[in-house]
Amino acid sequence: MPKKHRLDADDLDWLDSNPVDLDGPPSGDRWSTWDLSTPTERGPEPRPGWLVTELAAVDTEFGILKTGKEADVHLISRGVPDTDRVCLLAAKRYRSSDHRLFHRDSGYLEGRRMRDSRAARAMSSRTAFGKQVIAGQWAQAEFSALVRLWELGLPVPYPVQILGTEILQEFVGTPDGYAAPRLATVDEGLDNLWEQLVEAMVVLSREGLAHGDLSPYNLLVDEGRLVIIDLPQIVDVIAHPTGPDFLDRDARNVATWFAHKGLPVSGERLSALLRAEAGLA
Repeated sequence: MPKKHRLDADDLDWLDSNPVDLDGPPSGDRWSTWDLSTPTERGPEPRPGWLVTELAAVDTEFGILKTGKEADVHLISRGVPDTDRVCLLAAKRYRSSDHRLFHRDSGYLEGRRMRDSRAARAMSSRTAFGKQVIAGQWAQAEFSALVRLWELGLPVPYPVQILGTEILQEFVGTPDGYAAPRLATVDEGLDNLWEQLVEAMVVLSREGLAHGDLSPYNLLVDEGRLVIIDLPQIVDVIAHPTGPDFLDRDARNVATWFAHKGLPVSGERLSALLRAEAGLA
């Protein structure tokens, strides 16, 4: 029978400096946060079969996919230990008190009214609390946009859940964690990609919406399929005071890029089409 080890002073000092989290997962970085989000903070049903929602699941981080001015995107594996139930997620985390505010936040936030006067004043004066409120607004705006566009059948990542300023969404890329390339780096199949993009923008316009910051850098190409990302600034082109300008700019940005690649496209023609679809012509 093995002899029992008696803890000495050195052992106790080590335990004090290296506390064991008895509530932590058996492996990985955290338990799945699925049950921490309310039903309205989770993605729409029916949910994809690949999505892991078991409460025994564990989240493991594999590094940063993208660093931006307002948020960082991390690669996460969510899986049930000792099973084949696993999926890859992209965790977009907006910075709060110390983040650089969205580069055009005043223009996009126009029209978003806060019922809480204290929060509204804090946002206006850009206090630490105000910046945190703004970060929360951007996260909620993007999650809501993803849900709405997914339900419309548009090519966006499936929105898994939101928790505070973190959005978990479908990872667009290979099963071994390589992200799909951005349109800006793609040179093949551009005719078909243009058609996909125009079709998606027409659907958006019919709903009275514009991406608001569309460019080849927030469009992914996943095995020939175009996927729209980065949607916190989505604009209601009817209600927003300068909504049509956002529609025009989106059209100009993408058409200019495709034209430089040799396609016979025009930002003015695309803008006219989108305005007509939105009922602005």
